[in-house]
Amino acid sequence: MKKIAGPLLVIIPDRLSHLIKKGEVTARYYNPGNCFAEVHILLTNDDQPDLSLVQKMVGDARLYLHNLPIREFLRRQGWNPLVLHKWRAEGLALARHIKPVMIRTHGAWLNGWLGVRIATTLAIPLVVSLHINPDVDTRQRVPWWPHWRRRILHQIELYFEKVTLRGADRVLPVYEPIRSYALRRGARHIQVCYNFLNPDHIGKKQDYRLHTPPRLISVGRQIAEKNPANIIRALARLPQGELTLVGDGPLHDTLRQVARECQIEDRVTFLPSVANDALCRMLPDFDLFVTHSEYWEISKATLEALLTGLPIIQNHRLGDPVPELQGDWVVLVNNTVAAYEQAITRLLDDDDARTALGRRAWQHAQERYAPVKTEKVFADLYRSLLQ
Repeated sequence: MKKIAGPLLVIIPDRLSHLIKKGEVTARYYNPGNCFAEVHILLTNDDQPDLSLVQKMVGDARLYLHNLPIREFLRRQGWNPLVLHKWRAEGLALARHIKPVMIRTHGAWLNGWLGVRIATTLAIPLVVSLHINPDVDTRQRVPWWPHWRRRILHQIELYFEKVTLRGADRVLPVYEPIRSYALRRGARHIQVCYNFLNPDHIGKKQDYRLHTPPRLISVGRQIAEKNPANIIRALARLPQGELTLVGDGPLHDTLRQVARECQIEDRVTFLPSVANDALCRMLPDFDLFVTHSEYWEISKATLEALLTGLPIIQNHRLGDPVPELQGDWVVLVNNTVAAYEQAITRLLDDDDARTALGRRAWQHAQERYAPVKTEKVFADLYRSLLQ
């Protein structure tokens, strides 16, 4: 298909070097469908990633990286409106030089605020993707006391979120529970678009015969809201089974200690970082995917497991349920040691139930989350906005 004439400008707060280090590099992530022949990525930080390692994320487009680090401005003069407007003016000047035909922002903070100004000035479309529900995932999780400074910052962010969402031509939550937040903050045109995942290395699990010993895997940031300690303790109650924990975070050392206290450190493998290509290739070799999350989301790791056809055990989150996890394609349990133990034991003991669960997971995921379908949604949207 013919390339879109003119550059795409993507404005992100992420440090790409960190994503590359973690192996979170998805082909064409910033240029779905290879729509654009030229992509400019504007980082609102001072990160200097290796251009050759970022190239995969824009497909075969010509790639340009730019820095507009907001923290340098804020460090010099604090939350001064004049400083912020000067920062935004520099971003607009850069955009005038690039001459993009579309703006895409990941998130709706200062990068979105800048995106609105550029889009309005240049009369081009602005597409904003939302990857969290800030009301639930940040503001509600930070108490005013003793974290009042951090909570004030989150309240300040609300202004930029409102400006961004009201000014965007399309707001794209990456899962359903973000929709209510976007509506509440003034978004006009909302379309849930699930993140398209690794298009080349997610393979279908073909053989559901149980390994000896059984192989369990859990993938996720090792933080309080995703603490897999009860999964480790459940494994300790089982006569056999090995658990691979992929991820890192502030709880990493604590989780190693839990494994030692349970005297199963020889049955738990910790992999702080695995490249996404390698992880996706690994998944079919496991028997169960077992995870814990209190976030109101369907995580990337869970989506990859679904697309693989792995049988999945996940907790009921505290609060409203996650819509994407309500069905017979995943086993939901309470976040207790006993509940995880019971679910794991049942699936390991019942070959037919385990196989049927994995096949239902695969079928459900192919209909909704297959990379070729989700990537096409973004590509079609881009083209429709530029007709």
